[in-house]
Amino acid sequence: MTYQPDSSDTGPPRGSQPQGAPVTEGLGALANMGWQILLTTGLATIALGVVVFAWPEETLRVVGVLFGVYLLATGVFQLAAAFGTHVPRHLRVLHFVTGALSVLLGLICFRDTLQSIFLLALWIGFSWLLRGIMVTAAAASADDMPARGWQLFHGIISTLAGIVLIVSPFTSIAALTLAVGVMAVILGVIEVFQAIRMRVEVGRLAPGHSATERRPVFHRPHPQH
Repeated sequence: MTYQPDSSDTGPPRGSQPQGAPVTEGLGALANMGWQILLTTGLATIALGVVVFAWPEETLRVVGVLFGVYLLATGVFQLAAAFGTHVPRHLRVLHFVTGALSVLLGLICFRDTLQSIFLLALWIGFSWLLRGIMVTAAAASADDMPARGWQLFHGIISTLAGIVLIVSPFTSIAALTLAVGVMAVILGVIEVFQAIRMRVEVGRLAPGHSATERRPVFHRPHPQH
């Protein structure tokens, strides 16, 4: 009486684990972590928008102080670069003047909140103005530019927005702060919705994943001859 192996029993040996199991478990853990991080980020973004709506003046003060820190740090790095050996001689004067001016403006921001908000509005306004002029000039001079109409429209809008910020800085920066609050709430709601959808998808994949790994406890006995 002999035993013959069953040709239909092609599964893995008992006690062995499929090679794809660690990879699948790693992907599942990564997806689980992803929706949690996305949910936390969305809730934090919504909270930021609510804070902007509830305390707009305090938000502007904090932004002004942060802008002063930015200017001060930038000025220190520019001054350090002015005395570096890798900087050409004809650029050292420019680095020194720019760094000293940034440090001075940063100290002014720490002295008065209104002046920091004013400087922030002018900074944003001039950057939008220069960018708008460059984009408009490039779109008007290049006939073969892709999406030339949209580029021209974007350049004109950026130029007008920069002019408005320069002419009326305090009113414009307050409106810009409220706009940032609105965008923060909208983006936060979208991120929370995406996190919920990701959590649902992870929950749907989990039962199917466990079903594919389930193996029979009792094996069919081999036929005897």
